[in-house]
Amino acid sequence: MSEHPETTVRVGFVGLGTMGAFMAAHLVRAGFDVTVWNRTAGRDTDLVALGASPAASPAALAAHCDIVVICVTDSPQVHDVVFAPEGLAAGLAPGSLVIDCSSISPLATIDFAQRLRAQQVHWVDAPVSGGSEGAQRGTLSIMVGGDATDVARAQPILSVMGSTITHVGELGAGQWTKAVNQVIIAGVYLGVAEGITLGLKAGLDMDKVVAALSGGAAGSWILTNRSGRMIADDYPLGFKISLHRKDLGIALDLADQTDVDLPVAALAASLEDELIAQGHGDDDNSALARSIRQRSGL
Repeated sequence: MSEHPETTVRVGFVGLGTMGAFMAAHLVRAGFDVTVWNRTAGRDTDLVALGASPAASPAALAAHCDIVVICVTDSPQVHDVVFAPEGLAAGLAPGSLVIDCSSISPLATIDFAQRLRAQQVHWVDAPVSGGSEGAQRGTLSIMVGGDATDVARAQPILSVMGSTITHVGELGAGQWTKAVNQVIIAGVYLGVAEGITLGLKAGLDMDKVVAALSGGAAGSWILTNRSGRMIADDYPLGFKISLHRKDLGIALDLADQTDVDLPVAALAASLEDELIAQGHGDDDNSALARSIRQRSGL
């Protein structure tokens, strides 16, 4: 057990996918008393071997925990994890805190939190950015919305999973910020993909080109970490393109509600729809370059 007193808090973790399994493992290694549950059986094996306890259901997990972290795919999954008959709501005690690291609609976030408030359960929205590499290294950027007292309570847990934790505003603000993040990276992915394709068509040594650009104004996390995949036309999983498309759908819906025009995000969504239809939904998001390459005869 860690020497830090905050790690005596009992933490539940629901959702052990590409991101969640790494995030939960950091909590176990930090000395927290961690209980885990995943919809697909067998995903908890490594975590149990590491020291986590398995739960039979979200309700059973919640009954054992003071704080529960959720990291699942979308708003419907969060709803089911929380409000299904054996969901978290059936086991959460008054005073419990839910930290939702999923990327979902801010409107759904507020609705879920208000429903749990009747049980005196608190909610913080804390979506993450940084890909599977950031989850594995514990260097995620975490955008947090919620009451300041609840955010302070979540801080010791968030700081184990991420290196940049920013309280951006009230409940739902974290999800709004994640939507902004996904809009911005859509444009960067497309820009890098177009630049890489142009350089390849010109016959340039693209490794040298990337080295030259990385220290200048074109430098970015995506150029540094994903250009190699675009050059090789090989896109091993980091963050599924289907999940980014889901997030862009949230952002585009929010844009409609606020009368904002997002032409680049809309273009990225259209290209991602094509890639998903071609069977590439499980490729890394850098597979947007596949579409640009196809259009360019590469």
